[in-house]
Amino acid sequence: MAGLATSFGSGAMTNSISEIENAECIFIIGSNTSENHPIIALEVMKAARNKGGKVIVADPRKIRMVDFADIWLMQKPGTDVALINGLLNVIISENLYDKEFVETCTIGFDDVKEEVKGYDPDKVSIITGIPAEKIREAARTYARAKTATILYCMGITQHTSGTNNVMALANLAMATGNVGKESTGVNPLRGQNNVQGACDLGALPNVYTGYQQVASEEARAKFEKAWGASLSPNPGLTLVEMMNSISDGKIRSLYVMGEDPIISDPNSTHVEEALKKLDFLVVQDIFMTNTAQYADVVLPGVSFAEKDGTFTNTERRVQRVRKAIEPIGDSRPEWMVIPDIATRLGYEMKYSGPEEVFEEIRTLTPTYAGINYTRIEKNGLQWPCLTEDDDGTRFLHQGQFSCGLGRFQRTPYKEAPELTDKEYPIILSTGRILYHYHGGNMTRHSKGLDEIRPEAEVEINPADAARMDVKQGDLVELESRRGKVLTKVKITDRSPEGVAFMTFHFKEAPVNQLTLDSLDPVAKIPGYKVSSIRIKPKK
Repeated sequence: MAGLATSFGSGAMTNSISEIENAECIFIIGSNTSENHPIIALEVMKAARNKGGKVIVADPRKIRMVDFADIWLMQKPGTDVALINGLLNVIISENLYDKEFVETCTIGFDDVKEEVKGYDPDKVSIITGIPAEKIREAARTYARAKTATILYCMGITQHTSGTNNVMALANLAMATGNVGKESTGVNPLRGQNNVQGACDLGALPNVYTGYQQVASEEARAKFEKAWGASLSPNPGLTLVEMMNSISDGKIRSLYVMGEDPIISDPNSTHVEEALKKLDFLVVQDIFMTNTAQYADVVLPGVSFAEKDGTFTNTERRVQRVRKAIEPIGDSRPEWMVIPDIATRLGYEMKYSGPEEVFEEIRTLTPTYAGINYTRIEKNGLQWPCLTEDDDGTRFLHQGQFSCGLGRFQRTPYKEAPELTDKEYPIILSTGRILYHYHGGNMTRHSKGLDEIRPEAEVEINPADAARMDVKQGDLVELESRRGKVLTKVKITDRSPEGVAFMTFHFKEAPVNQLTLDSLDPVAKIPGYKVSSIRIKPKK
């Protein structure tokens, strides 16, 4: 993982969207691509329909991408590491791996080779529920392709094993030499338009801009000099850790910007209790969110149409954003609000506009150093872009990995922390649908979208519905060890027997009252995708 820090470690696509249609094999895992990333899904469809590309989809649900798949691996929720290790077992035992690439470009392969010996397809079939022969077929299809690309999303990361899930995919790509060339790579699909930009520019607790580590003395000294301030060497907390610290009395005030944790965080009853304990809560947003109901101060934010700046999209492309209308009412853009607050807190911060902010960013961030407003006036540039003569980088790790040699890592499979039992016999998984986004704070203000999907539903398999004696549209109560939610039933064979699926877009049925807030030990991401529930008819 260390050798892949610039891409896999930072969660950036190694390759570009336009390369997908030319891949000989596309492996989609943990991504409901057609609903969450419909434009990227079109590229996959082009590859399948027009270019003869083989598509492998690994997903417990029969998502639309299955219609374009040559192979569907229907794994049990939470068993991704076992599946990926099983693919590697086949690739290594049948000598389908890229021996030259492994020997010249990587280290640690023998450790992984030893690790995956215990993941033969027959054993993995028992863990995942996938027939052993399908595992072999998928492994051979992926390994024999001249170019194979991996697309994944939060179905991979939002597990207590999320870090191992990602590292296992990195192992798979490196073992087959599918890194550092066109139409290959490991490509996480970002959840909204500027998630990549926010992470690039330091909106993570352990890094400054460009993933420069807070714990690094050299990086810290550079930022201290630029900002004229003393900086802590200690990484901060993630959102779930913040809520736990509030409950423990270690955090007494909170500033929430563009986030609605009472809807989008797991175990949201715990979040509500934490917010009530705060001495002071500030919420800055474009709408009055559910979290804002608990705020002492609400600051009106601005939408994309009311501000200038840049967005960095999922393929690392930095693009200009231009103001279409003046900010409405008393709202102001963030580049004005944050400096005003900093100044009133005793640290003077002044900027003439967003371009001056960006100039500071690029002087402190090597991967952005060659990007300026003039160069992205018409077309964006993909980082790394190191100088003003650099045209940017379409795909990463060409010739060699950014940090030298790619490092294989052992990724042992561990069961999810909460499994089904007699009391809670159904696995609950959460996600999104095409028509709404996140907590619904923006999309549910769209009359057209809300008319298409006005309320929450829980998807259950026909066999489960028959056993529960419920019909389409019936009201049911979902209960976990953390809470209860009422919603309507949608009966569909898209969900396998024993698995329920629900979105978290609807405050009327806040499904995250049910989800587990156990964290991945490394990335600190909660395991939204596997919780145990029971479902009762409400008649």
